[in-house]
Amino acid sequence: MAPRSKIATALLLLLAGAGAVSAADCSNKLTVSYPAPVAAQGWTYQLVADGFTKPRGLEFDKDGGLLVIDAGAGLVHLSLKDEGNTCVSVDKKTTLVASKELNHGIALTDDGKTLYASSAENVYEWTYDSKAVKLGDANRTVVTNMSNSGHTSRTLLLSRKVPGTLLVSRGSQSNEDGGAADLDSGRSQIRSFNLTRLASSSSSSSSSSSGSRDAAPPPYAYLDGHVIGWGLRNSVGVAEHPSSGGLWSVENSVDELRRKGRDVHEDNPAEELNYHGTITTAAAADRPDDDGASQGRNHGYPVCYAVWSTSNFPDLGALATGSQFSDDDAPANVTDAACNDAYVAPRLAFQAHTAPLDIKFDAAGAVAYVAFHGSWNRDAPAGYRIASIDFGDDGQPVAARDSMDAAVDVLSTKDLANCPDKCFRPAGLAWDAKDRLWFSSDSTGEIFVLQHDGSSGGGGSSGGGGGGKNGKNAASREAPGLSAVSLVALAAVALLS
Repeated sequence: MAPRSKIATALLLLLAGAGAVSAADCSNKLTVSYPAPVAAQGWTYQLVADGFTKPRGLEFDKDGGLLVIDAGAGLVHLSLKDEGNTCVSVDKKTTLVASKELNHGIALTDDGKTLYASSAENVYEWTYDSKAVKLGDANRTVVTNMSNSGHTSRTLLLSRKVPGTLLVSRGSQSNEDGGAADLDSGRSQIRSFNLTRLASSSSSSSSSSSGSRDAAPPPYAYLDGHVIGWGLRNSVGVAEHPSSGGLWSVENSVDELRRKGRDVHEDNPAEELNYHGTITTAAAADRPDDDGASQGRNHGYPVCYAVWSTSNFPDLGALATGSQFSDDDAPANVTDAACNDAYVAPRLAFQAHTAPLDIKFDAAGAVAYVAFHGSWNRDAPAGYRIASIDFGDDGQPVAARDSMDAAVDVLSTKDLANCPDKCFRPAGLAWDAKDRLWFSSDSTGEIFVLQHDGSSGGGGSSGGGGGGKNGKNAASREAPGLSAVSLVALAAVALLS
């Protein structure tokens, strides 16, 4: 019998070979056409679908189908071929709604039978059959009167804590939208709507004493909604913490900002993570929330902003990262002190112009993942990444308010000099039933799957989205079940013990 050292060497060679075969067995050979983003250690990813117009919001249905809002094209359904881990490909693509109007928001009820999608003006509702991959023949408008120029994404979030409550985020009309200082403008706000009230009205009006069917109840006007938060320039990403029920949003702050006559826009103001309290039964009924310290308050826009970099910041005083400050266009009575006393500062600040577009919690609420779409008007590009933020048992971020490193890269572009033209630009995020994180890259028309293997540690790996010379990486994929790698490893343990 050969010495154990020779057996071990042979088994290690078999182990490496088995890994290569496992990767080669994956039927998905898609790769990106630009320098591939790099995954952090323990993470792997794969390009699953391409050729979209501008994929934004993502949502999985009860049968594992992926629903995609393809801005400028409509709503599509992807049936997936799943070979395990990140080895997933598209089996069939079905257009459910052909529309240039739908542009971002999507939400699905817990039972999977009602689907919502948004345009700049309206939120629409359909019945949905995930097995038949079919929408009901008629759609209903549930929220309207949201049209404005500038930011036209209307993010949708269905509360899991208070079923039947829909949150709708609406952005500003321009870079510095003075009208957003008026609550009745409806701009730069997040509002909630009680859909069960519409359903009840529809049910009660569906028949009269004569037995005839009446028209469906009219939709909510946006100003009818309960104010979750305002003074939020463009909070595209909105999420509900799975255990505490806390509501969080990520804000895209202004461009081309001046302070004390100086241009500070390269590194200020910060993008923001904002807290908005919880939805209570009272809030769902359009009455004020009990948590007056958090619910429905003004976060400062368009007169107050958050500091990111304190380096060479004019008239810094006691301001720190995350503090609020007034800009040159603010009224005379809106000082730095007023900004920090009268308005709600962000819970965390992010690098200026990184453009966070979505936030999703893991099932335990221990980590939030944020898609940073990336800058367009900063000399040195920033963003173009997906990052994680640790949360504690109290449902709040672990990092201090003035932290500059709370968001840790999960997937990032290493050579930002290529951006934005030759970079992925993450937009929407979604979890599937196997706890894999999916994301869309709108500017490249692509959809990816991202998975963690349960390990920990720093460093990075190119993953399976085009890394390496030919865009393949054996570490990015494994066959489902007990792979050849696992069998060889078990054999090695048995022989060497």
